[in-house]
Amino acid sequence: MLQRIQTVYLIIAVIATGVLPFAFPLWVTKNGENYYFIRDLAFVLLFAFSTTLSIVSIMTYKKRKNQFVMGRLNIILNVILLGLFIFRLFNLSGETDPDRVVSEKGIGVILPIVSIVFLSLANKAIKKDEDLVKSVDRLR
Repeated sequence: MLQRIQTVYLIIAVIATGVLPFAFPLWVTKNGENYYFIRDLAFVLLFAFSTTLSIVSIMTYKKRKNQFVMGRLNIILNVILLGLFIFRLFNLSGETDPDRVVSEKGIGVILPIVSIVFLSLANKAIKKDEDLVKSVDRLR
């Protein structure tokens, strides 16, 4: 259902985890080449699972409780992804191999934060819909 605001938020989360990582590098190495998420299997799997979970959440619009749980799981997944980024950035800064040294951070590192924000907004809207349905059921 595209007329619900949480669907718009989930679509933005899909774009943040499924489209934008191809456009924005995670960091730039000392050699000046951009390091994209596609070079690391863990990043690929986490981004793919997050995108898939958001799409499945959009498709299950009739089951609000399941949608809410999937949103929370997706938030946890993006927190893990963000933690992995931070861990890699702190560890790669002290490397001796010039191909692995991070000279500047890219905008791709903040994509999980964008996704977390929009997933939180979607969960808030889902909760609001669920409360509205419960209040209407109470009146019957």
